[in-house]
Amino acid sequence: MSQYLDSLKVGDTIDITGPAGKVIYLGRGYIRVKYPGKPEQIRFATDIGLIAGGTGITPMLQIIKAILKDPSDTTRVSLLFANQLENDILVREELEEMAEKHDQFSLWYTLDRPPENWSYGSGFVSGEMISTHLPPPGPTSQILMCGPPPMIKFACLPNIEKLGFSEDMYVPF
Repeated sequence: MSQYLDSLKVGDTIDITGPAGKVIYLGRGYIRVKYPGKPEQIRFATDIGLIAGGTGITPMLQIIKAILKDPSDTTRVSLLFANQLENDILVREELEEMAEKHDQFSLWYTLDRPPENWSYGSGFVSGEMISTHLPPPGPTSQILMCGPPPMIKFACLPNIEKLGFSEDMYVPF
C-alpha cells in the first residue's frame, strides 16, 4: 500500500473501502473472526501474536491499545513488525513507549534493508523470527497477520504452518 501511494501524482484518485471487520478484538482475549460466507467465530487467546507489514500496523495498533488500556485484560501481545527501511516504521515512538510501559507487550522489528548497527531483525519474516518473538502454537494462542499479500502468502503462512499452527490459531487479513 505504501509503495502504491508513493507512486501517485497530484490529481490522481483512488477508491478506498472502509474496514471490513474481519477481525474484531472484543476484549479480555476474545476475538471475533468473520470470513465471507462462513459463520462468525469467537476465539479466545491468552497470547496473541501480531505480524504487521507496513501500513498493516493500523489494525494491529488498535488491538494493542485495546488490550493495554484495560487493566483487567491480562492477554499477552507480541508484535513482529516488518518494513523495508527504518524510516518506514510507522508509529515507532508510540509502539516503543507502550512496550516500555507494559510488560505484557513485546515488540520486534525486521527490515528488508537495515542500517548498520541495527539491533533488530533483517530480511523477510521467517520461521525463526516467528518462533522467537511470537507465542508458540497452542489452544490459547492466536496469530493475526496484516500486510502486503506477498508477505502473508510467501513469508507468514508457510512459516506458521511449518511451526504447527492450525487454521483455527491464525487469521490473515
